[in-house]
Amino acid sequence: MRFVEKFLLVSVFAAFLAACSASGGEQTFEPIIPDENEHPVNSSGSIAPQSSGGAAEDTSWASLMDWAEIPAASLTRGTAIYSISSFEITTTEVTRGVYAKVMGNVPQQANDGEDFPVENLNWYQAVLFCNAYSKLLGRDTAYIYTSVGDESYLKDLVINYSVKGAIRLPTESEWEVAARGGTTSKYYWGSEEARKYAYYGQSKGPVAVGQYLPNEYGLYDMAGNVAEWLNDWYGSYENKDIVDPTGADTGTNRVVRGGGWADKATALASSERDKKAPLYKGHTLGFRIARSTK
Repeated sequence: MRFVEKFLLVSVFAAFLAACSASGGEQTFEPIIPDENEHPVNSSGSIAPQSSGGAAEDTSWASLMDWAEIPAASLTRGTAIYSISSFEITTTEVTRGVYAKVMGNVPQQANDGEDFPVENLNWYQAVLFCNAYSKLLGRDTAYIYTSVGDESYLKDLVINYSVKGAIRLPTESEWEVAARGGTTSKYYWGSEEARKYAYYGQSKGPVAVGQYLPNEYGLYDMAGNVAEWLNDWYGSYENKDIVDPTGADTGTNRVVRGGGWADKATALASSERDKKAPLYKGHTLGFRIARSTK
């Protein structure tokens, strides 16, 4: 190395040491790593969208769950015809792994396993998951509220069904159309053995999703494993023809469908209804999600 080059190099190094001394000594710089599970709440109480910061995500949010398209269909309620537009629903119940990925934590569970359905969460917690996942997908939310209270209670909650592609809980009629898989029999497996299709009558908690045969739409665990929260308030069916019904306007309980791992076979019937207060939590109750396509 020539003398001039050595002199310049030494000068630059000396200037650097002087700058460090002037600032009070040695400085250490650590990268700031964003928490991908953090979901800030905006002033309206909804989950705020996350910024990508210009960096590519290491997770494809859209591929977290598999979806099935359910064709338009109708249900007969007494003398009334309920017409249901086509929609999409997940092929399995929301798992603990997916819930943790979206929300950053999981409620206390009956046993371990990321592929097990998430359970022991109330209706509002399922709703907050839907809003959070909608935002991660870059979509508007179906649930609007003013604030979040104790036990995730959502004040002044309104459900906007017109938002295409927004993640939400299925309506009761959507769920039944999906569960039946085009059948009209009491159980969607007809006269076949129930235990090939459903996990029920047990005492040790749920099992991993997708372990039993699916229905004709490719949906798993529409009966058994965990029962599922639905959007509707529990109430009497309206005795008139309706397009895309959303249930009672008000109520004290939300509809629960599908039967759980501790239930008897009668709870697995495609038309069987149950109800729970929206703040109820139990290890036999979880949820799956849906979205409108029109």
